Amino acid sequence: MEIIRDLRNYSNTKGLALTIGMFDGVHLGHQQILRQLNDVAKRSSLGSAVLTFWPHPRKFFSADNSFRLLNTPEEKSALLQKFGVENLFIQEFNDDFRNLEAEDFVRKILSDKLNVKHLIIGHDHTFGKNQNGNFDLLKRLAPECGFTTEQIQAIENSENEIIISSTKIRESLQSGNILSANRMLGYAYPLTGRVIHGKKIGRTIGYPTANLEVNPDKLLPKKGAYIVEVFLGEEQHAGMMSIGTNPTVNGQQLTAEVYILNFSGDIYGEDLTVRFRDFLHEEIKFESLEKLIEKLDEDKFRTENFHF
Repeated sequence: MEIIRDLRNYSNTKGLALTIGMFDGVHLGHQQILRQLNDVAKRSSLGSAVLTFWPHPRKFFSADNSFRLLNTPEEKSALLQKFGVENLFIQEFNDDFRNLEAEDFVRKILSDKLNVKHLIIGHDHTFGKNQNGNFDLLKRLAPECGFTTEQIQAIENSENEIIISSTKIRESLQSGNILSANRMLGYAYPLTGRVIHGKKIGRTIGYPTANLEVNPDKLLPKKGAYIVEVFLGEEQHAGMMSIGTNPTVNGQQLTAEVYILNFSGDIYGEDLTVRFRDFLHEEIKFESLEKLIEKLDEDKFRTENFHF
């Protein structure tokens, strides 16, 4: 997949089948759009492409620093490539771009610059200054600008018939409902970080953990303990993930740490990925380290017997 960060130096004579959006999570709804995109591109001998933005418009417009993303840019790029996208355009979301009128966006960027021949958008997609651009505008401008367009309808989560969205997935993760989040994503929610030195308390009680330095833009699930899959290079292990402040030992700082079953070795400085599979329990402040160990033993038993 080719990644293009500066549209000014881009030119294309072949023509593109393009879709637009943040694609945060690249969830089942997004995947439906990508399947249609790839089908159209193949039938029409076009390049397949996604136009996305950085930073997320919600972070750009809001002073609320609590907003977090389902995917880091690296994760999103890898997922889009996995689902067959050939070209990824990353447009800087700045004042000039947000003030671009919707019609100018269609004519100057989609038609003139990117040479779009077929455009696919999601059911709720809007664009341009003040979000004035919509599917009706695209249908009106398409013949003039030489492309065809279609809108993909929303898909529902079969579990509770809610429309799948990045917002709904965030809500599930923030409530600890890993199973629901994974169903909407179509894959197990990942978290990647570099292994850093922690307080090393775990090793004194028989449960040494790898502390992860995580991208600050990445959404962490609710505080608590989780069953996870751990990927370290080519190796795959079962693991127990803890997200919280370690209240039993009067911790203050939020940490993400994982105990890897049946593993020993020095992995400081290495990148490690976990995939969340199930929620074990809320964060607990135990009255003693002995009680903590008893709970860890229970968690380990549940993890060992989990069907990955």
